[in-house]
Amino acid sequence: MSSNEERHPQLNRARRHFLGLAAATGARFAAMGSFAAAILPSSMAQAKGRKWWKHDGKPNGKPGGSGPMCFLRGTAIMTPTGEVCIEDLQIGDRVETVRGEAMAVKWIGRHVYKRSGPSWNDSVIPIRISQHALDRQTPHRDLYLSPGHALFIDGVLIRAKDLVNGLSIAPALPDRDMFEYFHVVLDSHEVVLAEGAPAETFLLEPYNYEDFTNFAEYARLYPADKQRSMTPFAPIVGRDSGREHLKALLPQGVRRAFQMRELVENIYERIAARAAQAIRHS
Repeated sequence: MSSNEERHPQLNRARRHFLGLAAATGARFAAMGSFAAAILPSSMAQAKGRKWWKHDGKPNGKPGGSGPMCFLRGTAIMTPTGEVCIEDLQIGDRVETVRGEAMAVKWIGRHVYKRSGPSWNDSVIPIRISQHALDRQTPHRDLYLSPGHALFIDGVLIRAKDLVNGLSIAPALPDRDMFEYFHVVLDSHEVVLAEGAPAETFLLEPYNYEDFTNFAEYARLYPADKQRSMTPFAPIVGRDSGREHLKALLPQGVRRAFQMRELVENIYERIAARAAQAIRHS
């Protein structure tokens, strides 16, 4: 057992059921696109018993969204007293934010996904952010996020799927027929430290809490929040402009939008180059 595993026996036990199998590829879009759209109907999420991939959290059920935005079970979240597995956090517990302020957990949302066919849908397959993929210290342990979950890098929020390089950041197939995602809801959209990496908390929008398996609990606890919208912590950007929040940049001009796209490309290339260099020196 490695020294890292010895330091985190609880976290390793929580994640023994999940063995990441990296889907290596030379191109990021190829990596994510290799999971054919044809498998979509065969992979159902047991969240409210509906076709979650055709729902964006709004009452009219319009297609949209970029899949779940969550942490895999076993992810360590930094609190004022140290790291705690996300599934062990309770309402009222405090978590550290990158603002330097510890904030109380308002709620923990949970997604339970169960495979009902031969393949998983690519929009829910976890993305593995390998240890030290972002820099020499970050994350300090492999971090597993849903594809739509964003990391805070260089002043913007970038989804995990937009950073896939097939080396240090890649899809990781579950080896069982069911797995769980969890998300932290604070009173505002914030960035917390997950395995030492800056990652977003839940961005509340009208009715999107209904996409969690335990949505009824949130509705009961916070009936006034059904149509509440949080202000994003930072611009949310991606190569395909996957989230509607990018539209907020457009009134500032097309030039601003292209600047954001260029920033994403630079971040992606920097992380990919770091991964390639690590392989050359291994």
